[in-house]
Amino acid sequence: MIFDAARAAAARLFTPEFRAVFLKTLGITLLALAALWIGLYKLFDLLALPWIDALLPGFPAWAGWLGLIAAIFAGIGLALALALLIAPVTALVAGLFLDDIAEVVERTDYPADPPGRALPIWPATIMALKFFGVVVVANLFALLLLLVPGINIGAFFLVNGYLLGREFFEFAAMRFRPEAEARALRRKYAGTVFLAGLVVAAFLAVPLLNLVTPLFAAAMMVHLHKAVSARELSLARPERVTARAG
Repeated sequence: MIFDAARAAAARLFTPEFRAVFLKTLGITLLALAALWIGLYKLFDLLALPWIDALLPGFPAWAGWLGLIAAIFAGIGLALALALLIAPVTALVAGLFLDDIAEVVERTDYPADPPGRALPIWPATIMALKFFGVVVVANLFALLLLLVPGINIGAFFLVNGYLLGREFFEFAAMRFRPEAEARALRRKYAGTVFLAGLVVAAFLAVPLLNLVTPLFAAAMMVHLHKAVSARELSLARPERVTARAG
């Protein structure tokens, strides 16, 4: 079920049907990451440079080397922070364009099924912003665990696998179900959703491919929700037959 959904989503990534939504999600993801990079750089200038400027006059012989070392560490820190922020940024972008992605998947791969219902813009935006905050906090926690050998990589996959799987699945499910029912379905298939989230996290860890994570994750969860819904329907049929017989 999970790998079938992932394979179906990957097969659609660069097809003509996905081109418009692909360009939108990629463009906004790149713009958001660029804005974050500039913001982090300005924050470093504001907080760190005054301390460096205060130290440099006292050590004129090697002040230049101290500034170079500080710049190198700052660059590494900014790159690491940006890498950890890719997850929340992709979640935020997907929240804005999930309906566009889902409509393409439903129209091309499930033409005989009733189409889903687009989420209202404000609830979808609020949910995306809330999730952005949750993933930022979770990845800051994962960043602290980078200091613990053997745990750091696992923390990245576990945190992002759980959060991304939960959010993307609920977004896909809410096109067909009320919010409470979508969450209940996600809890019932928590293990499946978590494993699917790990696939998304693995996709997220691949350079360049991680920029189209919103497209892949949203499409994958549409397929997964379709598979879970079909299983739920097949489980309900024997119960109806038994009830009629009684």
